[in-house]
Amino acid sequence: MKWRIGIDVGGTFTDFVAIHHDDIRFIKVPTTPEHPFEGIINALELSAIPGDDILSFAHGTTVATNALLERQGACTATITSAGFRDLLEIGRQNRPSLYDLDAHWPPPLVPRKRRFTIEERMGPSGMVKPMAEDAIEAVIAMIAADPQIESVAICLLFGYLHTAHEQRLLNILQLRFPDLHISASHRVAPEFREFERLSTTVADAYLAPVLSRYLDILEQKLRSRSITSPLIMQSSGGIAPMREAMGSGAACVLSGPAAGAFGASYIAALSGFRDVLAFDMGGTSTDVCLILDSKVTMTTERWIAGMPIRLPTVDIHTISAGGGSIGWRDSGNALQTGPRSAGATPGPAAYGLGGSKPTITDANLLLGYLPNSGTFGQKIVLQRRFSEQALSTLGRELDMNAMDTAEGMLEIVNHHMHHALRIMSVDRGIDPSSLALMAFGGAGPLHACRLAEMLSIDTILVARSCGVLSALGLASADLRRDYQLPVHSLLCDWDEKDALRAFQKLELRAFDVLESPEFSCFADVRYHGQSFELTIPAWPWHELHDRFEHQHQQRFKFSMPDQAIELINIRLTATQHISRPPLREILSSSQAQSATEKATIRLDGKWREVPLWNRTALGINSCIEGPALILFPEATCLVRPGWQGTVDNIGTLVLSFNPGRAQN
Repeated sequence: MKWRIGIDVGGTFTDFVAIHHDDIRFIKVPTTPEHPFEGIINALELSAIPGDDILSFAHGTTVATNALLERQGACTATITSAGFRDLLEIGRQNRPSLYDLDAHWPPPLVPRKRRFTIEERMGPSGMVKPMAEDAIEAVIAMIAADPQIESVAICLLFGYLHTAHEQRLLNILQLRFPDLHISASHRVAPEFREFERLSTTVADAYLAPVLSRYLDILEQKLRSRSITSPLIMQSSGGIAPMREAMGSGAACVLSGPAAGAFGASYIAALSGFRDVLAFDMGGTSTDVCLILDSKVTMTTERWIAGMPIRLPTVDIHTISAGGGSIGWRDSGNALQTGPRSAGATPGPAAYGLGGSKPTITDANLLLGYLPNSGTFGQKIVLQRRFSEQALSTLGRELDMNAMDTAEGMLEIVNHHMHHALRIMSVDRGIDPSSLALMAFGGAGPLHACRLAEMLSIDTILVARSCGVLSALGLASADLRRDYQLPVHSLLCDWDEKDALRAFQKLELRAFDVLESPEFSCFADVRYHGQSFELTIPAWPWHELHDRFEHQHQQRFKFSMPDQAIELINIRLTATQHISRPPLREILSSSQAQSATEKATIRLDGKWREVPLWNRTALGINSCIEGPALILFPEATCLVRPGWQGTVDNIGTLVLSFNPGRAQN
C-alpha cells in the first residue's frame, strides 16, 4: 500500500490527510507554534502509516508567512545600481490610508547600512556602463565585513531585460560566499517596475534561509522515520520538491491558503459545481477565494505585510476572523472581535488550557452549536462552563448577559466575513448569487448558512473532509512551475508566430524539471497608458484583444475599444498532473442512520430543539432538513431553517435554500 499524504500546519491546528485509492484518513492535532514540525510528527504517528508505505508527502506551511509578518527573517543585504540605494524605502507614492495622518509604512526589511550600490548601468537597449572589477570587489568587501549577513538580494536597473550584470554578480557571490543565499531579480521576478521587482527579490532573500532551516529540521525528523522528503506547496497552488522550495522563499508566502483553494476547486468540480465562492474559516483567520469554470482565480499583484510580492499567487483575501478570534470592548464601549486570536496556546477558554478571553469558539459552544464535551484535535475537550465564565466577564463590561454577548460576537464576525466574501465577488464584477458557497475549515460550516443568506446565495457545499480540506488539497496537488518573459510591446506588433516562439522558449525550461507537463499560456495586457494589467488566457492568440476587452468590462464596468493595447509579459504555467483518488461516499442511502439525538440551540434569539446528526452515519441521498446540527469528524455544520441538505455520490453535503421552508 502506498499512501499520498498532505499536512497543513495552521495557526491553531495541524491537519493531516492520507489517501490510498478510495481509502482516506483524516487527523487533526493542535499546532505547536514554537516548533511546527512537532505537530506534523504527532499527526504522522497517530496515522500509524509506516514510512515505507508513503508514496509522497506534500506540506503546506506558514513559516514564510509568519517570518514576514513578524519581521523574523534572515539578515539581508541588497545590491542595487548606483543611485537606487533607498528605492526599497521610497517605494511608491500611493498610501493605503489616504486620510490617516498617523499612518506609517512598515520599516524596510533591509536597513540602510546593508543596502549596497554598484557603479554599472543597463538601459532598455543594453549596456550603458560596464561593471568594473574594482566596483565588484568593493561590494564584496562590504559584505565580508558584516558577519551577520545571511543572504543577499541583487536587483539592478533593467536587470529583468538584460541579465548579464546580475548574473555575473550572482556567480561571483556564490563562489566567494558559498554559505550565503543569493537572490537575483532576473530569476525571482523578471519584469519591469523597479520597486516591485526589488521588493519581491528582497522578500525572497529574507525568507529563504528561514524556510530552509525549518525544512532541514523537518527532513531530518522524517528521515529518521523512513519518510520521503516533503513536497512543498507554493503560493501558486502547485507543489515543488523541498530543495527547490528552500531557495524560493517568496514563492511560499501563501503556501497554506493556496492548498485550501485548490482542494475546494477539486471537490466542487467532482460535485458538479464550476463557479464557487469558497471560504476557509480556521482557528486564526478566514481565507476567501473565487473559483470560476473550476479554476482558482490567480493574481500576480499582491501586498503582504506592507510590501508588494510580484509572483503568481492564488487570489485570496484573508481576514483575522477565526474560531480563536477574541471578543473585547473598545474605547467606545462597543463589542468587537479580532484581530487578536487565542491561537493554539492557550486557545479559547473552552479548551480549559488557561485561556480566559472569550472567542468565537466559546460563543458557538454557549449557543449550543458545538457539543459540550466534544473533542477537538484528538486531545482537546470543549467545556461549556469555561466559555460561559469568559463571556459573562466580557458581558459585564458591556452591560450585557453572556448569551447576548455570544450572539453579538457571532453577528460581528459574520459581517467581517460577509465583507470579505463581497470583496472576492462583487468587487471582481461577479454577482455572488450566481455562485455556490463552499464552506470549509474547522469553523466554516457553522457560519455558512448565515453568510449565504446575507449574500443571497442559495447553494452551499460542505465536503466530507471539510475540516481538513487544505490537507486534502495538498495530498491531491499537482507539480507546477511558473515562467514569464517580459515583452512590453504593443499587442498589434505581435502576431501568432511571435507568441508561439516566445512560449516555446519557456516550454523548454519546463521540460528540464517536469515529466510530460501540460501547459497553460497567459498574457499580461493593459490599455496603453494604464499602470496595471489583467492576466488573460493567450490562446487563441487572435482572440486575445476581444478577451481583454470583455474581462476589462466585467471587472471595471467599462472598456475603451479605440485605445491601443499593450502586451507587458507572457506567462507559462507548466503542470505535471498526479493521479487523484476516485472519491466516493462510503455508505449507501439504505445503510444511512437516522438522527437519534437532539441538541438545544439558540437561533435568532430563541431556543430550539433540533436533530443532531453524525456525518459518518449518513450515506448517498441522505436528506437533512433544517434546522439541524451535523457533526463531522473535524467540524460541525449548522443547518439553519429553510435549508435542506442532500449527500451526493462523493460525500459532499449540498445544501439548498427555500424561503418557504424557513417560515414553516
